[in-house]
Amino acid sequence: MTSRADTDHFAALFDRHAAELLRYCFRRPANASAAEDLVSLVFLEAWRLRDRLDTDADPLPWLYGIATNLLRQRWRMRRRHAAALTRIAAVRPHGEGADEVLAREHEMRVVLEAVAGLPRREQDVLALCVWTGLSYEEAARVLGVPVGTVRSRLSRARERLRATTSPTPLRPDRPLP
Repeated sequence: MTSRADTDHFAALFDRHAAELLRYCFRRPANASAAEDLVSLVFLEAWRLRDRLDTDADPLPWLYGIATNLLRQRWRMRRRHAAALTRIAAVRPHGEGADEVLAREHEMRVVLEAVAGLPRREQDVLALCVWTGLSYEEAARVLGVPVGTVRSRLSRARERLRATTSPTPLRPDRPLP
């Protein structure tokens, strides 16, 4: 339970140290908006960890530690994001222009609209067996149902999709986006 004293103490902590933390956070990414966001996160994390605050010591080094950890997390997240974008770019077929990408997106929207009309249990089986390539046995384990149930749900899903879509919503020579 949060006491009024905790709230007042953190308000005073913010008033005393927010400007210095803002300068520290700004110096790292050199982005004012990111620095403001980071200072907010520092105080949210400090509030979450307030039981670890040594009330006899200067809290500024503790707050710097939190800020440094958040900056590291931000850097790792950005690095992972850039790596993921590189991997995605490598998967995209070479020479595919904007028109082809838009056509594939449209085809996928048509497929997803048709799939959305299926019962959830059939959507799950379709996604596991068709889109991810799991075997019937593997899908049965994932869903916690017998293999025969997976087979019948997939069969029903395919029948319903045939009844509601054009003959070939995605060309077989083009993988899903």
